[in-house]
Amino acid sequence: MGENVQGTFVSEKISKIRWQHRDFTEAKNFLTGSWDNPVNKITYWTFRTNYDEEPSPVVLSSYSFLGDVTELKFISKDFFVASSSLGSVRLLQVDEDTCAEFKEHMAWEFIHSFKTTDYASCTALSTFEQDIASVGEDGKLNLLTSIEKKPVRIIENADSCSIYCINFLKHNEVLTGNSRGHMKVWDLRNDRDIPASTFMLSDQVKTAATSITHHPTQRHIVVAGGDDGSLTVWDLRQNTYPMSQLNAHAKAVSEILFHQDRPDNLFTCSVSGELWHWNNAQSSKLKLDSADTHWLNTISANGKVNVTSLCASMHKPINSIDIDRSMLLFGCDNEAMDGSTSNNATTAASTATKSQVQFNPYTMLPYTPRYYELYKKRITLPVFEYRTDFVRLLSQHQCIVLVGETGSGKTTQIPQWCVEYSRSIGNKGVACTSPRRVAAMSVAQRVSEEMDVALGQEVGYSIRFEDCSSPRTVLKYMTDGMLLREGMSDPMLDAYQVILLDEAHERTLATDLLMGVLKEVIKQRPDLKLVIMSATLDAGKFQQYFDNAPLMNVPGRTHPVEIFYTPEPERDYLEAAIRTVIQIQMCEEIAGDLLLFLTGQEEIEEACKRIKREMDNLGPEVGELKCIPLYSTLPPNLQQRIFEPAPPTKPNGAIGRKVVVSTNIAETSLTIDGVVFVIDPGFAKQKVYNPRIRVESLLVSPISKASAQQRAGRAGRTRPGKCFRLYTEKAYKNEMQDNTYPEILRSNLGSVVLQLKKLGIDDLVHFDFMDPPAPETLMRALELLNYLAALDDDGNLTDLGAVMAEFPLDPQLAKMLIASCNHNCSNEILSITAMLSVIYKSKVSLYKFD
Repeated sequence: MGENVQGTFVSEKISKIRWQHRDFTEAKNFLTGSWDNPVNKITYWTFRTNYDEEPSPVVLSSYSFLGDVTELKFISKDFFVASSSLGSVRLLQVDEDTCAEFKEHMAWEFIHSFKTTDYASCTALSTFEQDIASVGEDGKLNLLTSIEKKPVRIIENADSCSIYCINFLKHNEVLTGNSRGHMKVWDLRNDRDIPASTFMLSDQVKTAATSITHHPTQRHIVVAGGDDGSLTVWDLRQNTYPMSQLNAHAKAVSEILFHQDRPDNLFTCSVSGELWHWNNAQSSKLKLDSADTHWLNTISANGKVNVTSLCASMHKPINSIDIDRSMLLFGCDNEAMDGSTSNNATTAASTATKSQVQFNPYTMLPYTPRYYELYKKRITLPVFEYRTDFVRLLSQHQCIVLVGETGSGKTTQIPQWCVEYSRSIGNKGVACTSPRRVAAMSVAQRVSEEMDVALGQEVGYSIRFEDCSSPRTVLKYMTDGMLLREGMSDPMLDAYQVILLDEAHERTLATDLLMGVLKEVIKQRPDLKLVIMSATLDAGKFQQYFDNAPLMNVPGRTHPVEIFYTPEPERDYLEAAIRTVIQIQMCEEIAGDLLLFLTGQEEIEEACKRIKREMDNLGPEVGELKCIPLYSTLPPNLQQRIFEPAPPTKPNGAIGRKVVVSTNIAETSLTIDGVVFVIDPGFAKQKVYNPRIRVESLLVSPISKASAQQRAGRAGRTRPGKCFRLYTEKAYKNEMQDNTYPEILRSNLGSVVLQLKKLGIDDLVHFDFMDPPAPETLMRALELLNYLAALDDDGNLTDLGAVMAEFPLDPQLAKMLIASCNHNCSNEILSITAMLSVIYKSKVSLYKFD
């Protein structure tokens, strides 16, 4: 793993290195302290990123420090304490925003001293909020606070020898370790200067304790390092014997560090120049919050802990380590010149190095090359420059409306930032909904690659009939209907910290229901964040609905798109679409792929067959045209074909292209790179309810102007494009609606009422729909459900109704299926239900069903 380590050379040996932790994003600033110089320094650094290279540290400011820097500890965002080998402790401030000089707020001079000399080295510090505890070579334990100049308490004879390490276990309890291996627990509530308990680091030899740390969530689990390179683990509830002891390093352990978010990962460094990563996840079968969990128990010590070296041996001491989420820093005594002969201390290495290893915070493994490859693409997305603004809005507001054009990166990047926010304040997950299954699956696959995790683990998806997630999942993409179903069993959606509704402009039935439900949930859960994402600019309605929520606009990468209309209406749009595809392939001299919008699987498969047949008839001299279908029921592996490259240009100059023949899923849900030509017949399938026969069906109907604009925009993502609209300009201006009619206004409300009742919402008349259906329509639905025995005479959900709500069907079909079990005709009813669920009206075949 050494190839993932980058070193930056400075002019001093590094004794301590500490991240300046931030609230909602990964740390970028840190402190270093030096030693072994007449005048040492505390230096404030930041990582500056040149996106063609790895991040590199840059000095912001420095502070001259008398004596060796023996410890650095932040007590708040900008305030930290530093201890000196001359026996002093200083409270300093560094301002991230101004990067000005360090400010000294308080100094406890010579707080450690021998009787024969003016000072003794302050060997270690520990902090707990505003409280500070220091120990030193004089065997003294000092208790300080950042708001008082005078020490709160001094235990003069805490030990008869040097104390090398200290750690706050609780607000009123510290653990110290001395040069003879004595470990002492001090109850600070006790006025007597005696330890509450004492035990030995090793019962065989006098091994000095050089470092102590405790488990982040189980503070009674303590790990100590010795000057012989050993690691010892205790459960302080039963501290007579250690849980385990191992020979970890060849020489003294310098520091020990648990990962704060993933405490089954431990990091140790040593004077021998080793840096180890201990992963106990495989051997810890119990939950981390269990009172019986042993981090490194005897079974673990017998070889079941995964131990990894994080860098090649430095051959010089590694003195200090610190980790923040995915970035591990370590400071060394390395004296390598790195091939430089310059005498300038700011550019050449004379005696020291400081290095950083980037870890994936979800897997605790170094990032793969694929991560860096995708990261370089991510930072070029239009949405990326709005990251800071988005995180600020998310932290300040409960609901945000975000408008971002397709291709801006909102669907892949915004949820990842929400995960970072969620992890910074707790351990709940993030849900991102989409109206379509294919979008949920494909985006989850892409984001899992960008986060460098396995699909189904930290990133997953949930669609009807398939749940690709696990208890480790922190980001779940799902259809809006699946989140509604989760709400039936968890009305407050307590599993989630942030919920994102993507493609909200499509106004599907489930999306409208979700918005109404979530508007009530966020009133009862102030900690829940809601992000409404839309690809159209008509966001005012969403803002008004969510109580004037703040709006964030993210532009897309658009190029000019030339639009062509037909002079006369087309009698057969499928025939016209196929003819247009062939003409583009034959006549256009510009390279680029095609995107053809059709209404459903049957049309798409027919079009692909006819396009292939037409191209075969044109002979081998014509450029190859690869035809790729895309619709929601297509298997995932075949859906991924849309990202395949186009066929190569032939030696005679004939251009090879691919044509993606898709439903309206490619309007906003997916971005297909390389598309230059769009063919838009102007139709899509819409679900409509026929009140005469009380059956929902799919009707092929004209699209809206907003949909037409979205389709045209697919052609201008990477370069100027062309859109061929197979309808007249007059029809576009005069006949098309501005926006798609909300599905809730053209649907059978029986299933809507049933779902709302299942969600515990009884007052349907006053339920806050964005576009309320007519009251008489709701009453008709209530009457139907009462007739089907799903509701009783008082309008309450019956046991039968609760079962019916679990079926993703019209109430009549659900009741029919349930009743079929009592009449031994389930197979026949299943077939009839399946047929009734797919009947549609088609303008192509002019098939009539009424």
